[in-house]
Order: sequence, then structure tokens, then C-alpha cells
Amino acid sequence: MVKVRLTREQSREQTRQRLLDAAQTLFLAKGYLASSVEDIAEEAGYSRGAFYSNFASKAEMFLELLRRDHETVMSEMAALFDDRASRAEMEARVVAFYSQKHRDNKCFLLWIEAKLQSARDPVFRNGFLSFLREQRATIAEFARQFSARVGTPLTMPPEQLALGLLALSEGMQFSYAFDPQEVSAELAQVVLAGFFERVVFDRPPATGPSACSLPDAP
Repeated sequence: MVKVRLTREQSREQTRQRLLDAAQTLFLAKGYLASSVEDIAEEAGYSRGAFYSNFASKAEMFLELLRRDHETVMSEMAALFDDRASRAEMEARVVAFYSQKHRDNKCFLLWIEAKLQSARDPVFRNGFLSFLREQRATIAEFARQFSARVGTPLTMPPEQLALGLLALSEGMQFSYAFDPQEVSAELAQVVLAGFFERVVFDRPPATGPSACSLPDAP
């Protein structure tokens, strides 16, 4: 089998992604503060110098990790806008996406770590707040696009809607992650779907078993 030789730029990007993957593993396992630059480099199989060739600091790397997850979620949301989908299909997809995200959000603890770090570090907080504002603005724009696409007027300004959707989603993810005996995945899904249908679609949420059996998002 012929080994493909990477360009310098490809090799650099591969190193960068391996360092990010290593940092994500360590931050999730033992936390941001307990993970040193040396730990990250060793986990990725590189030297300390390789880390600083790609990132100015551990904080910069952390923000890049958050941005990487954010861009993945935004891509998944954009995929919901299928020109061939009917209004009913579009609504079902969006509700399913929003109400089921807590089940497989592998990066949730990264965001908890980031909030703790932003409370302690003013410099990190500036970058983190800028990122959160971008996130809210993006979700607000998706809400505008969704409203125009399905012909359903929004029940509140999109900026307020984005703030509320994010806050409730994060709160339910927290409850599900740390108290799954009381807040099951199914209960979290019903609460999130009910909120979305009432606030976004302005209609009574579904009740009973059907509320827990929304179609999977593509």
C-alpha cells in the first residue's frame, strides 16, 4: 500500500487536530485546570514545542475546542433546512433535533468547564463571552430563517428566543447528566419538545407516549 505524503500544511493541520483531540479527552476526564500543556502534548504524542507551534496558550486551545463543537452543531442545524421537506417534516425535524440533543452531547462538560474558567479568568471570559454572543446570534438567525421557511411567525423576538432555547437546553442537559434517575432522557425530551412547540409554534405540546417518539433528526 502506497503511503501518501502529506504537504507541510496538511501535516500541520493533522498535528493541530490531534492536539485538540487530546485536550478534549483530558479536559473531559480530569478538567481544564488539572490538564497541563505537557499532559496534552504527551497524550497527543508530541513535544511541548509542538503545542506552542500551534497554540499560543492553553486558553486559546480551549476556545478553539469550543468553536469546533459549535461549528459542528451549526452544521447539523443547517442540514435541517432541506428544500424538499414539507412544513410538517421541517417542524418535526427541528423539534427532534432540539429535544434530543442532550442524549449525545459529548462536549457538554467542556462548556461547564468553560463557564467555570470564565468566572475565574477575566481574559478568558472576554473570549468566551464573545463566542457565546456569536452562538446566540447564529441561533437567532436560524430562527428567522425557520420562521420564514415554514410560514410560522415567531412568538417573541429571535434574540430572546435564542437565549431562552439555549438556557433551557443547557439546564436540561445538566439535570439529565447529573440526576438521570429523576430526570430521564425521555423526560428531558418531553420538556424540551413541549417548550419548543409552545414558544416557537404557539401550540399546545403533544402529550402521552407520542411526545417521546419524535422522529430522529437526519
